[in-house]
Amino acid sequence: MADLAKLEAHLATRSYVEGYTPSQADVHVFKLISSAPAAATYPHVARWYEHIQSYAAEHPSLPGSSTAGEAFVSAPAPAAPAAAAPAAEEDEDIDLFGSDDDEDDAEAEKLKQQRVAEYNAKKANKPKTVAKSIVTLDVKPWDDETDMQALEDSVRSIEQPGLVWGGSKLVAIGYGIRKLQMTVVVEDELVSLDELQEKIQEFEDYVQSTDVAAMQKL
Repeated sequence: MADLAKLEAHLATRSYVEGYTPSQADVHVFKLISSAPAAATYPHVARWYEHIQSYAAEHPSLPGSSTAGEAFVSAPAPAAPAAAAPAAEEDEDIDLFGSDDDEDDAEAEKLKQQRVAEYNAKKANKPKTVAKSIVTLDVKPWDDETDMQALEDSVRSIEQPGLVWGGSKLVAIGYGIRKLQMTVVVEDELVSLDELQEKIQEFEDYVQSTDVAAMQKL
């Protein structure tokens, strides 16, 4: 079983369990989690879980080992002596907000409501993590006579929330034809890469096709 709290703290500043690409360490920890974590409680783990899920079927081909993933395995709780079994059963009935015997007590109920309010306020004020990706797009022209500057200007004219265009370069692909390779940073919740490619291909006077050459989570 994975230690989700420890994994959440680790992924708050990293995209993967180890290194900068998916590895066997990610697969090892992924298999210890029985279902997708709640995004409200573990936002970084939930984002990582959804991303690694697409790589799980290919795990034999991923690099690295599971060694780094061992750090996020929960240590099994020691078995309680047989004589202590009744005490363990009593622990299961403990009300974290107060004793069951005090349910009708006005002060106990007031304290319970206060703690719930404090928890909700703390949760509401917690900043939401914005998942972003850096993407390299290949935009191919029709032929060697295509105006590549006009093509790039057309692509950069696409504006929408969560989309920031970066650098670009022309890459030779043969027969005097060069493709436009552009870097773009996108907010995953706001920008669909499929829809972005469709918008680029609407400049049909210049664009023959587009491809996602590379993508990495930030």
